[in-house]
Order: sequence, then structure tokens, then C-alpha cells
Amino acid sequence: MTKIANSRQPRWRDVKNWAEGALARARTPQSPQGLLAIYLNDHLAGATGGTELARRAAAWYPVPGQRAALERLAADIAQDRQTLLDLMTALGIPARRYKVGVAWAAEKAARLKLNGSLVSRSPLSNLEELEMMRLGVEGKAAGWRTLRELAKADDRLQPGTLDELITRAREQAGLLEELRVQAAAQLIGTGAPTS
Repeated sequence: MTKIANSRQPRWRDVKNWAEGALARARTPQSPQGLLAIYLNDHLAGATGGTELARRAAAWYPVPGQRAALERLAADIAQDRQTLLDLMTALGIPARRYKVGVAWAAEKAARLKLNGSLVSRSPLSNLEELEMMRLGVEGKAAGWRTLRELAKADDRLQPGTLDELITRAREQAGLLEELRVQAAAQLIGTGAPTS
């Protein structure tokens, strides 16, 4: 019994030391570069989840013409994620794999939500997924606008490229809003599916 108790003690000490170190790091003021790294890695995590969600929504969407639009959107969102990675590289900011992994897993776990249908896809899924993607695109646009502001003082960022990304996000939000309104009308029975 003594051997078991003694073998557990160092583990608790290791956990305690790790926790104390994490708290000390959390109390240490971050440099502007450190804060930007956290910010962009958070956006990268969101882009990862958004890319997975867009691909899934496109694959399951019931209206062929709208499905094709969502497939193009999913490809655009994946390209935007890659652009973010490229911008992070230009800024000397490494991608934090654990954040990307958590976002990927969270998107998979979100599929398990209770939305009125346990064994098949719920009619609510299309509407809810479009709304989540719209929110994600709005967040992405805010991130591009933040980088656009930073580009005024940092020549590693190209203002023209960021302006294009902001415009593209605006167009993506418009498409998602159009599809969302159509999905809502279909759900409550006021509109027929359009192709």
C-alpha cells in the first residue's frame, strides 16, 4: 500500500507544479505579438471548425442548386483558412495544433446535439448550420478588418489582399443569409425549395 501511495504522490506534485506554472504564465503580461498570436490562433480554430461545418452542410443539403452554392462556399472557406495560415506565417506566428484539434473535435461533437431527431438528420439541421456558418463568416470578416487595421503599421500585411478578403466575407455572408431565409421558409412551410 505504501508503494502505491508513494507512486501517486509525484504525479500530484507534477500536476501542482504545472498548474502553478500555468497560473504564473497567465499573470504575466503578454507582448503585442503574443496577443496577436493568441487572437490569430483563435481565428484559426474557428476557421477549422467552419471549414468542417461548411463541408458537412454542403454534403447533406437537400436542394441541388443550393448544394452546389454551398460546395463552392465550402471551398472558399477552406481557401480562406489557408490564407490565414499564410498570413500567420508572414507574421512569424506558429499555428497552435491543440487549438486546431479542439476546434475540429468540437465541430464533430456538435453533430450530436439534440435537435428533435435521434437517428436521422433533423429538418432543423440545415437552418441551424446556415446560422452557425453565417456567424462564423461574420467573425472571420472581423478578423480580416483587424488585420487590415494592423496593415497600416505592418508592411508584412498587404492592405489590398485584406480588402479582397473583407469583400469576399461580405459576399459569403450575403449568400448564407439568402440560403438561411430560404431554409427558414422551407422549415415553416411558407416556401418551396428552389434550385
